[in-house]
Amino acid sequence: SRLYMAMEWLDGRLLRQVLAEEGQMSIQRAVSIALQILASLDYMHSSGVVHRDLKPENIMLDGKDHIKIIDFGIAAAAGARRLTFGKFSQIMGSPDYISPEQVKNKRGDARSDLYAVGVILYEMLTGETPFHGANPFAVMNARLVTSPRPPSEINPEIPPQLQQIVLRALERDPNQRYATAQEFAHDIANPDQVQLTETPALVDLRQQPPLGRRSLLSRLMLALLPALVFCVLLYVARAG
Repeated sequence: SRLYMAMEWLDGRLLRQVLAEEGQMSIQRAVSIALQILASLDYMHSSGVVHRDLKPENIMLDGKDHIKIIDFGIAAAAGARRLTFGKFSQIMGSPDYISPEQVKNKRGDARSDLYAVGVILYEMLTGETPFHGANPFAVMNARLVTSPRPPSEINPEIPPQLQQIVLRALERDPNQRYATAQEFAHDIANPDQVQLTETPALVDLRQQPPLGRRSLLSRLMLALLPALVFCVLLYVARAG
């Protein structure tokens, strides 16, 4: 296929490989890579195409950290048929990078790609992804009920403005995120123009129960998750 042929001659390393070998990046390098990803997405979105499965595994870096987005296996026109939970493995995206609206069986749009960029930027800055769980379903569920740990708690060198940019990209409500890749890129490139405010994610984080109680709630949700998954899959099977 054309994609296979392109991968034959692309020279470089996948961002996943870079993160696995080198871990947390410098702020300058992470920002530079994020800006390039957003520039590519801006071009795609302006053409009406949403990637829907953006992750470090399909971002390639050359020796000078120039990026190339590859693997458009589930990319589709913005008005394409919505994603379905029952077809998760084929078209729903990757658990660590999928947006909350896609988890809830809603069609992903450009803001879903921007959510994925937020996760990738978080990972480049901290060396870890925002949400964790015992299995892919737990990871996806976590972003529906909890807010990500502020990245500066993991990497204290992250300035407040950049943290606010990342957390805005990771908002559960798409309407609270950046509307376009261009808007997202503008703030990253001009952090001095970002006004520090109480983002919904930080407010939500402070309102969460204490850690011990939070752990109990997490265990309870994990216990109920298999039943929820079964019900959803049964519904999708009958609807099909």
